[in-house]
Amino acid sequence: MTHACGARNAVVCIIVAAAIVTSCSSSSVAPSQTNAPRGGNPVDGRILFIGNSLTEANGLPAMVETLSRQGGGTPISTASVVFGGFSLEDHWKQGTAQRRVAEGGWSIVVLQQGPSALPESQAALREWTARFDAIIRASGGRTALYMVWPESNRRDAFDAVSRSYTRAAEDVGGMLFPVGEAWRGAWRRDPDVPLYGPDGFHPTPTATYLAALVIYQQISGRSPVGLPALTQMPADRVRILQEAAQEANAQFGRR
Repeated sequence: MTHACGARNAVVCIIVAAAIVTSCSSSSVAPSQTNAPRGGNPVDGRILFIGNSLTEANGLPAMVETLSRQGGGTPISTASVVFGGFSLEDHWKQGTAQRRVAEGGWSIVVLQQGPSALPESQAALREWTARFDAIIRASGGRTALYMVWPESNRRDAFDAVSRSYTRAAEDVGGMLFPVGEAWRGAWRRDPDVPLYGPDGFHPTPTATYLAALVIYQQISGRSPVGLPALTQMPADRVRILQEAAQEANAQFGRR
């Protein structure tokens, strides 16, 4: 598989009891509202995630759902297609993600692959984002890019990761969830915020909460500041993460 995501995350934190999290080697399709309509015009707040273990780790889609219930506005309902180590090209060739997109009824389809910092992986991210965008638009949805982060031993690649995902989003007029930039914003406030997991790549529950804050704000248009913590952490750290998410969206996000 191309652009592999690295070792599987050893810890999956279930945030919402109704969320279903499968192993990284299989697809995960877990809509929280099983009676939500399919086909036809998209329903506000119905989100499909397509990615790999960086999306699956710690139940990110479920966290976004929970924040939407806590933060008000239109409740967000999610489903996901995730395979460990998959790039967007891998998803395209495997076919499950395309079939889910074609079902229709999605307001937003969120695309994620590895850091995509190298020139060849940047080109691949843009190419396969464009291919997915065509079928997402045809089914009545909008494309969003979930910007991730480089491995802990390649922190100098943060700028390249940011440029790669930004260009892919700009190419298709899509949304951009600048999670990698939120990581840097959190570290500017507190260098000790634990974002890398034990393998130096997958996110900690703290980092997944930060990602959920970024995504929730971009989808809902509501500030993440003041939302409850969904993992065990001090109140001052919660505030740091919420401010970092808001700052990253203001400076780098696309809606």
